[in-house]
Amino acid sequence: MDAKQNRMKELIQILNEAGKAYYQESREIMSNLEYDSLYEELQKLEQETGIILSQSPTQNVGFQVLSELPKEAHESPMLSLDKTKSVDSLVQWLGSQRGLLSWKLDGLTVVLNYNHGTLQKAVTRGNGEIGEVITSNARVFSNIPLQISHQGELVLRGEAVIKYSDFNRINEEIEDVDAKYKNPRNLCSGSVRQLNNQITAQRNVNFMAFTLVSAEGVDFKNSREVQFQWLKEQGFDVVDYEMVSADTLPAMVETFAKAVSDYDVPSDGLVLLLDDIAYGESLGRTAKFPRNAIAFKWADEMRETKLLKILWSPSRTGLINPVAIFEPVELEGTTVSRASVHNLSIMEALQLGEGDTITVYKANMIIPQIADNLTRSHTIEIPKECPVCQGQTEIRQVNDVRSLYCINPECQAKRIKSFSLFVSRDALNIDGLSEATLEKFIGAGFIKEFADIFHLEQYGEVITQMEGFGKKSYDNLIQAVKKASHTTLPRLIYGLGIAGIGLSNAKMLCKEFRYNFERMRHAEEEELILVSGIGKVLADAWIKYFEQEENNEMVDRLLRELTIEQEEEEEGNKKLEGKVFVITGSLEYFENRKALEAVIESYGGKTTGSVTSRTSYLINNDTTSNSSKNKKAKELEVPIISEEDFRKLLEE
Repeated sequence: MDAKQNRMKELIQILNEAGKAYYQESREIMSNLEYDSLYEELQKLEQETGIILSQSPTQNVGFQVLSELPKEAHESPMLSLDKTKSVDSLVQWLGSQRGLLSWKLDGLTVVLNYNHGTLQKAVTRGNGEIGEVITSNARVFSNIPLQISHQGELVLRGEAVIKYSDFNRINEEIEDVDAKYKNPRNLCSGSVRQLNNQITAQRNVNFMAFTLVSAEGVDFKNSREVQFQWLKEQGFDVVDYEMVSADTLPAMVETFAKAVSDYDVPSDGLVLLLDDIAYGESLGRTAKFPRNAIAFKWADEMRETKLLKILWSPSRTGLINPVAIFEPVELEGTTVSRASVHNLSIMEALQLGEGDTITVYKANMIIPQIADNLTRSHTIEIPKECPVCQGQTEIRQVNDVRSLYCINPECQAKRIKSFSLFVSRDALNIDGLSEATLEKFIGAGFIKEFADIFHLEQYGEVITQMEGFGKKSYDNLIQAVKKASHTTLPRLIYGLGIAGIGLSNAKMLCKEFRYNFERMRHAEEEELILVSGIGKVLADAWIKYFEQEENNEMVDRLLRELTIEQEEEEEGNKKLEGKVFVITGSLEYFENRKALEAVIESYGGKTTGSVTSRTSYLINNDTTSNSSKNKKAKELEVPIISEEDFRKLLEE
C-alpha cells in the first residue's frame, strides 16, 4: 500500500506541474500521450486503493488563472469531460440513445452571454469555476455575431480557435525560427487573453459553439440538435457534428478519423453528446465530469523504430535544440524519420541513447513525437561544444525546463540567423540575401556586422564571379540594398534581433517614445513596462542589449548608413501626456475598465496594473478604502481620485 500511495503522490506532482504549464503558461513539458498515460495510471491506483489524495488532478477541474484580466465566477462549474480511446466503450456508453458526434476542438473555451440581442459578456473557462473577462477581445473575433435576433437572455459555450491556415500564415511572417509559435492552441490562448484587443483582431480568432447553456423563452423540443440548428439561425458557427446511434457510431468515428489530417480547425479528438436534453441532465455529474457527454481521444498510430542519433540544432538566440533522427517509419500515411525533442529535460526524461528502440507517433495525427524509449540506455552526451562554432555550451534552467545554449557571441549559426532576420521582410526587407548567400558573404569576409551590408558594392567584381551570381542578380541585390537604406524605426528595431522584440512590440515602443531612439535605448525598466505589450522579461532583454557598448557602437555605425523615415505625430488632445494611471475597484460612469483605459490613452496617458513611484493617479471610487492599492498609493503619496474627479481632470 505504501508503494502505491508514494506513486500516487509522485504522479499528482508530475501531472499538476504539467497541467499548470499547459493551462496557465501555454507551454508543454510533456506530450498529451504521456499525460494521458500517467493520468490513467493515477486513476487506476485510486480505484485500487480507495484513496484520493488532495490536489489530485482527477478531482480538480483546473488551475488558478494568473493574468491581469478581470476575473469572474461562472454561474455553474465548467467541468472537463470523461474520455476513452475505445470505440466499443463509446458504443456501450451511448446504448439505445441518439447522440451528436462532433470534433473536440483544441483552443480556448469561452462562455458568451447575450441579452436584448446584444453580446454582453465573454468569459474564458479559466479553472472551471473562475474565468477571465475577455469581452472586448471577443468582440473582435472574426465570426462572433455582436447582435442576434433573440432578445431574451442567452448563454452558450464554445471554443476560440485559430485555424491551421491562419496559424501557418502568421508563422510564415516570422523570419526568426525561435520566435515562431509552437502550435495553434498556444497562439490562440495568447491571442484571446491579450490586454490589447488590436492584437487579438490581427490573429483571426474564430468562435465555434458547442453547448447551449440556456436561452430564455425558447422551446428546443428536448433536442441538442435543435439547439445547434437554432444557434446557426442566430448567426453562430457551430462545431461540425453528425447524428449517430450505436449502429452508425463506429463508421462515423472512422469517417472523422479520415478527415482529421485535412481539417483546418485544430482538434484533439471527438465529443459524443446525448441528444435527449432531459435524459442527459437526469444523469447528473460526478465531482469532475458531466454524464451527458464523453470525449474520444484518438488511439495514436504507434511505430517502433531505432534511434540513430541526436542532431543538435543551434539558433539565432544560441538555443541548441535536440532533434531525434531515427530509422524511417510510416505514420498516418507519411514517412517520418525525425522529431524534435524540444529540450534537455524531455531528452533526459526519455533516457535516450543511440541504437535505442523507441516508439513514435504523430501528436494529433500531425506532429511527429517520441512516445517512449523501450531501451533507455541513457548514453546521449550533451555536447560541451557548439556543433557550428565549437564554442563553449552552457545548460540553463528556467523554471523546471533545462535547455542547452551556445555562449559564443561570434557563433556562425547565431550570425547567419541574425543577419537573416535583419534582411527579412518585416525588417529591412532586402531581396536577394538568402541564408545561403549570407553564409557565402560572411565566409568571404564581406559582412561582419549589419552596416557592412550597405558596402557590398566594393566586392562587386568578386560577387559576380560567385556561383549563382551574375551581373543581373548582383545589380538587383545592390538596388535592393539601396532601397532598404530608407526604412522606418520599427523595422530597424525589429531587425536588431533583441530577444522577444517583434515588429508589433517595436511599433508600440516607437509610438510611446515618440520615435525618439535615443530616449528608447537609454530607457529604464519602469519606463519600458509602461508600454503596452512590454513586460519585465522584454524590458530586461531590451536593457541588457543596450547595456553592451559594442551593441551601441554597432547600431551607431548602422544608423549612419540609413535614412529613417519620419513618422507623423498623431493629432488630438494630449492633455494626459506623461501621466500614468492605475484603475481599481468597481466603476459607475464608464462601462468597464477597458472603456476608461481607452479614454486615458486617447488623451495621451498610460495605464498600468501596479502602483509605483511613477504612478500619477490611482482611480478608485472608494477613495477611503484600505485596499492594498490604496495603501500603496498613500505610502507613495500618489493621489487617489474617483471617476468624477477624473472627468473633472479632463475638463480643466
